[in-house]
Amino acid sequence: MNIPTEFHIGGIYMPPLLIAAILGTIVAVATARLLNRYRLSRYFFYPPLVFVSLIIIYTVLLGDFLIPF
Repeated sequence: MNIPTEFHIGGIYMPPLLIAAILGTIVAVATARLLNRYRLSRYFFYPPLVFVSLIIIYTVLLGDFLIPF
């Protein structure tokens, strides 16, 4: 079984959690833009905290299901 412990991108070795965090941030930005576009973020008490929590949730989900550690 060949499980990568590091990703090789352009000659630079990166840990899988960094890749999951970058992808989680990109997906969270897209979700926050959709929430702002449809004016759903006005129902949140503190939208920046929701954005940080979305980053954490997406990072954990992407790390568990898409990127093998």
